[in-house]
Amino acid sequence: MNALSPLRLLRQFFTLTGLAVAALSLNGCALQTAVNTPAITMATNSQLVIEDFMVPSGDAGINLYVRNKRLATTTSFNKDNVVLFVHGATYPSETGFDLRLDGLSWMDVLAQQGFDIYMVDIRGYGKSTRPAEMDQPAMQNKPIADTDTAARDYAAAADFVRKRRGVEKINVIGHSWGTAITALYTTRHADKVNRLVLYAPVWLRKSASLTDSGGQLGAYRTVTVEAAFKRKSTGVQPGRDPQPQAWFDAWAEATFASDPVGAQANPKYVRAPNGSVQDSRIFWSAGKPAFDPKLITVPTLLILAEWDADTPPYMAETLFPLLTNSPNKKMVMLSEGTHGVMNEVKRFSLFNEVARFYQDALLTQPR
Repeated sequence: MNALSPLRLLRQFFTLTGLAVAALSLNGCALQTAVNTPAITMATNSQLVIEDFMVPSGDAGINLYVRNKRLATTTSFNKDNVVLFVHGATYPSETGFDLRLDGLSWMDVLAQQGFDIYMVDIRGYGKSTRPAEMDQPAMQNKPIADTDTAARDYAAAADFVRKRRGVEKINVIGHSWGTAITALYTTRHADKVNRLVLYAPVWLRKSASLTDSGGQLGAYRTVTVEAAFKRKSTGVQPGRDPQPQAWFDAWAEATFASDPVGAQANPKYVRAPNGSVQDSRIFWSAGKPAFDPKLITVPTLLILAEWDADTPPYMAETLFPLLTNSPNKKMVMLSEGTHGVMNEVKRFSLFNEVARFYQDALLTQPR
């Protein structure tokens, strides 16, 4: 091996020194960012302001349950920090977005990050008004609360939030069937939407629906804890468990207490309106979309987990290129999670990606 000349050694020294300084500078930036970001803790939950509302839907006798969470110090509201969640086809918003596992829920986390967080229950779900058909045997009436109705309910909640905070636009997020609700809402009200998150997005179906057991549809269906466990386990890799049993038990206890009728039964159940199942038959399973993706003109994030058997990855992969008028669209696939990853051990992967997408609106490309 040839010896290096003193000049060459000197050059290498300065090169390595420069790289080291650059690395330290980058590390310093990362550290500074981390230092400036408030830590997410259970203790900080004591600083949250929590408010509940019943909001008129626009239809006589139908009111919508809305919850708001924010830090007491979050007193300035704008299109970038106001967010409205909506649930999927079976369970209410509270146990999807505001279930405290190890002391923290998704709404807690976003609120601690400075967001002003709202959630809404569509009619027939959670604490919103149960239509009269739900007090009768299911087969006596046709399916209720379809996607069009749900999008109008969401619009009523969104208008309430916008008026309350004095903002023209808000950030929108839906889960599962909630992605059809929020996408349809966005195609109708793009001027009121800042950024759209479609978590576990619904699109044209090539596989069986896990919420449709077949046969004639009544106004609603009933779902037991056993059925919920079977559904959530579909698609999970053998030997892998993305959700501790204690977390599922906590979710089940809260979810099956949300239906005042089903909570008194043995076994317990929740009633879920069948409008979403009917729409799945009319639209998604028939090769017809319930909304036109070309009409979505706001930045959009598609995000889901790899083991999602309810809305499998092929749905997001097919939908993504059809969002031809969505600027800065983005698709993210999370590892080792299912349809309900928001309540699984990998949940912070979801939380971080969604928060990052909303915060991206605050960043601009240097010119």
